[in-house]
Amino acid sequence: GDAGAIGLGEGLKVNASLTELALCKNQIGDAGAIGLGEGLKVNVSLTELSLYQNQVGDAGAIGLGEGLKVNAKLTTLDLEGNQICDKGAFRLGKALEVYTKLTKLVLGGNKIGDKGAIGLGEGLKVNASLTKLDLNKNKIGDAGAIGLREGLKFNTSLTMLWLGDNHIGETPKSGILAAWLTARTGRRQAYLRF
Repeated sequence: GDAGAIGLGEGLKVNASLTELALCKNQIGDAGAIGLGEGLKVNVSLTELSLYQNQVGDAGAIGLGEGLKVNAKLTTLDLEGNQICDKGAFRLGKALEVYTKLTKLVLGGNKIGDKGAIGLGEGLKVNASLTKLDLNKNKIGDAGAIGLREGLKFNTSLTMLWLGDNHIGETPKSGILAAWLTARTGRRQAYLRF
């Protein structure tokens, strides 16, 4: 739960050897995620953090995003199956604007809607490190898809994007596909799934 995650966050502040931390299905909520975000601010070794199927909401996502902004190593952040909505996703998008190490961000199975997707699209415009973004099983509609499309016009690092089980119409899907293909001209492999 939260108390254990807060304790682990304190441990991350002084640990210099742990590279992977998987805390799946542990009923960690916002307080625990914020504690882990505080640990990320000074940790120098952790490369992968999984909080798969916990109870992290917007406040926890914001806390993790703040930790990412100054972290030196984290490459994978898995927040699949939590309770993150627009505000948390939007702020994670802001973190993507400044954090240059993250290569994989998993946000599938949350409650992210259009505003959150627009924020992530803004982050994609300037981020050059992210290669995999999972947004499956959220609540993203046409406006969110258009926001993602705008980010994809500028982003050339993303090679895998999952958008299945959302509420995206055919016209925005075509726009995303066009932006995806244009930005990836000459690339041998790229994976886009609706």
